[in-house]
Amino acid sequence: MKNRFLKGGIAIVMVLTTLAFTNTKKEVDVDASTIKWKGEKVTGSHYGNIQLESGHIMMEDDKIVGGEFVMDMSSIEVTDLSGENKAKLEGHLKSDDFFGVENHPTAKLVITSAASKGNGVYGIVGDLTIKNETHPITFDLKMNGNKATTEVTIDRSKYNVRYGSGSFFDNLGDKTIYDNFELEVDLKF
Repeated sequence: MKNRFLKGGIAIVMVLTTLAFTNTKKEVDVDASTIKWKGEKVTGSHYGNIQLESGHIMMEDDKIVGGEFVMDMSSIEVTDLSGENKAKLEGHLKSDDFFGVENHPTAKLVITSAASKGNGVYGIVGDLTIKNETHPITFDLKMNGNKATTEVTIDRSKYNVRYGSGSFFDNLGDKTIYDNFELEVDLKF
């Protein structure tokens, strides 16, 4: 009888422990989520959108512990231009001068760690892969229910995206394109 109670007690403790530390995978609604980009050059800036192909955040006890996001680089869209200029810039961004989407159709972010900073803000550390180049990246992510937002600055030169970069080419003058570009991310789950 004692043995049966002991085994039953151990089983209950194991079940409760498993439930207390369960991971939840929150899938991103890619149709409702947005990624806006902005790139700057000496004479101005351009901006547009990139579509999210897939993504999820891993939660443990309602806290972020990981995640993975895949961006469809062939979806790069310019929204500040129209007509021939829009088509020309979109084609150039998709070419090997920039993101080479024919050979590198996706970019990926893998969250390697997350630390709560309070009030739904997390310090995120991840690995970002663009054009088969992977580098660590850090940023803050704000979680609010079934929504997450962040702004990320990326140094394109680290990912072999060097066209018009003053860091690699001399005498570009007003044709210089700054290395950093910004992403404004609005995720819905």
